[in-house]
Amino acid sequence: MASDVIHSKHAEAPLTLDQAAPKTLGMLDQGAFWANLGVSLLGFSFALFLINPLGDRPLTFTAALLAALVGSLIGTAMVGLAAIPGVQTGQPAMVLLRGLFGAKLSYVPTVLNIIQMIGWGAFELWVVAMGAQAIFGDSVPYAVWAIAAGVLTTALTIYPLGAIRLLRRFVTVGVIISVAWFAVVFLRETPAQSGGSWDAFAAAVDFVVALSVSWVPVAADYARHSRSSRAAFTGVVGGYTIGQVACLAVGVYAVALAGHDVVLNQPTAVFAPFVAAPLGALFFGILVLRETDQSFANVYSTAMSLQNLMPRVDRRVFSVAIGVLTTAVALVVDVNSYGAFLSIIGAVFVPMLGVLAVDYFLLGRGRNWDTSENAPSRPAMVIPWALGFFTWWLLTTSSQVSWWAAIWDEVRSFLGFAPQPWMSAALGAFLVSGLVTLGLGAVRRRR
Repeated sequence: MASDVIHSKHAEAPLTLDQAAPKTLGMLDQGAFWANLGVSLLGFSFALFLINPLGDRPLTFTAALLAALVGSLIGTAMVGLAAIPGVQTGQPAMVLLRGLFGAKLSYVPTVLNIIQMIGWGAFELWVVAMGAQAIFGDSVPYAVWAIAAGVLTTALTIYPLGAIRLLRRFVTVGVIISVAWFAVVFLRETPAQSGGSWDAFAAAVDFVVALSVSWVPVAADYARHSRSSRAAFTGVVGGYTIGQVACLAVGVYAVALAGHDVVLNQPTAVFAPFVAAPLGALFFGILVLRETDQSFANVYSTAMSLQNLMPRVDRRVFSVAIGVLTTAVALVVDVNSYGAFLSIIGAVFVPMLGVLAVDYFLLGRGRNWDTSENAPSRPAMVIPWALGFFTWWLLTTSSQVSWWAAIWDEVRSFLGFAPQPWMSAALGAFLVSGLVTLGLGAVRRRR
């Protein structure tokens, strides 16, 4: 009976951690889901930083597109690595960290993830509301759109696997048609980026990697329902890469039409060329409606993170509570300012992936990965995680939080170190945390 339920085509995600995760999502389900996540409304405005990541050395159009492709492949490969243990253990992302740090220590990254997921969920509701107002004007208040998006988001989290299948069957087709339509229209209206150089290519790649790896702490929440590791990894890498590269490519033209300086001061200004295009309101409306899959992923993954703390509470209770809270945050908090703070928290998960990947795959602990509520603490694993976090901020100067940036300016000054344009904060943090973990594993074997 249990086997029939687990493999049933229409099975839903379990309500508690005590129940087995059904394996119902194939490569197309995963690919469509991640392709939709790769297309973001504000992802169009991010093209501004892709073209000119250093602010004074813009790339050629060819260099920018190649940076988008390379950065997406590197970043999504990291997300794909984070997904595989979810497939093999059937556990959500934060529960997997019990095997890495122990049950009690896993609560630390879990709480950080909850904070950032609520923040990003509220940010996405804000984006949806602003996108709707770009189409319909101020005739409908912002609060109405935000609440409507919050209600739809919460409803999707009640039936998460059904929502992913819905994306594959219907929404993805609409997104493909919409993006293709805007690509054709924009190509006719504005020339490609002219001039520029390849000097900032490495910085652009690092920017795109950072965009991609923001999904590392949620990948296993959906991969745990995959039929195979190959389906999960291929779906993540293929789907997200295609979606993100297409989004950034169209964004280059949209930013040119809206004006670089205008978008720099107001990211939502990039919406104007979409709405102004022939049939723009219709196709942009599809993209606005699709944006709720971003808020869905954030709210559902928050519920999954909470289940690491309270494993026997019904996920639907968590989903509704988080949906209400996220909507409230979107109504009362300046999500733009909060987004700057979220970049600090987000930097903890790339080095954590470096530790997890080495410990799980290379040191062979994946064969005996303990995700029980009594998993023993492993405080030594905090060392490579902390060193990776240190490396991230040593190599990057892009923090929007002034006091945080000032701290790291002082650290770099004390060390006599200046990050170079070719250095990648994401790759550096990943490699340092992974290599230190490998060293700890060698010491452990000798003992």
